[in-house]
Amino acid sequence: MRLLRLASLLLVTACTGGGQASADANDSSGGSSRPFQVTPITQFAEPWAMTFLPDGRLLVTEKKGALRILNKDGTLGTIEGMPKVAYGGQGGLGDIVLHPKHAANGLIYLSWAEAGEGSARAAVVGRGRLVLEGNGGRVDGLQVIWRQDPQAATPGHFSHRIAFAPDGHMFVTSGERMQMTPAQAMDGNLGKVIRLTETGAVPPGNPFADKGSIAAQFWSVGHRNLLGIAFDGAGRLWTNEMGPRGGDEVNLIQPGKNYGWPVVSNGDNYNGSPIPDHPTRPEFEAPKVWWNPSISPSSLMIYSGKMFPQWQGSAFIGALSGQALIRVALDGTNARKADQWDMGARIREVEQGPDGAIYLLEDERGGKGGRLLKLTPAGS
Repeated sequence: MRLLRLASLLLVTACTGGGQASADANDSSGGSSRPFQVTPITQFAEPWAMTFLPDGRLLVTEKKGALRILNKDGTLGTIEGMPKVAYGGQGGLGDIVLHPKHAANGLIYLSWAEAGEGSARAAVVGRGRLVLEGNGGRVDGLQVIWRQDPQAATPGHFSHRIAFAPDGHMFVTSGERMQMTPAQAMDGNLGKVIRLTETGAVPPGNPFADKGSIAAQFWSVGHRNLLGIAFDGAGRLWTNEMGPRGGDEVNLIQPGKNYGWPVVSNGDNYNGSPIPDHPTRPEFEAPKVWWNPSISPSSLMIYSGKMFPQWQGSAFIGALSGQALIRVALDGTNARKADQWDMGARIREVEQGPDGAIYLLEDERGGKGGRLLKLTPAGS
């Protein structure tokens, strides 16, 4: 298996430069000649996710449980009405997205780690109505509409990223909580991509509906820790997923498919023992792009703005251990590594702004907070 993995890695490196070489003649990776300029805006305490409101203000979740709002005049406010979160390890307040008709109904969706029995915890998704007041506001009627099942006492792999499909269905990533085998189990929703209605109900048409009531939630199975999820312009669903020791992935998610974890991976176990590679088990869906060594993908955004027209349709990934912003070129159902820019810090989140700028959230920097960075074209 090691020889097969080495051969695969050499092939990928030969074809793509291992993600280190630029696909554009005027770009280069590693931060030596970045095609954008970076402007620090402000900073947050352990930021995790962000989303822009229709009026251009920015909502940012902080892992300990605060929801902050960056106003257009640069002031920071607080949104009250947050849930009590189970903070610790990888747990805390997580994702935030707007309802597709937020401008009319004011609804927002949040994910967080919730305390369970004893030391157990589980990821949950809730929704409520955002009310803005002054430079802050509140969330009214926040209710949990989905829970991970079963709970687990492990400290990570909650995943709990949220995305809305063009048809209005809600998709949630559910990590396998560092337990591996639940990703293949049909009696729990760990290690799955979940498809629900906007209210958290199970819609008709889910591919595993005949496998039981909890399996009726599943859209795909066999996942590890999915920290990025996004739809492209054609409505195709993409995710990124942390591998074990190597083998981080970008996947095109298709209904009813099994992505193989923990049976196959292009990485190894943390103790160094090998895991069979994807080509050894063709019944499992293989990643479109993968990395060895790990980059630790934290987020995913598919760009559609006008500020960087050459990147329209590309996927952008924040890298934690890789301390980079990574561009993956998408072409229909295919993907390839394009650029990897050294950012000198762990990147927790990447988002597109209303003006087409690219915004990054740094991860916590040794107790000094994580900065919000704005990327605009070089020389602009």
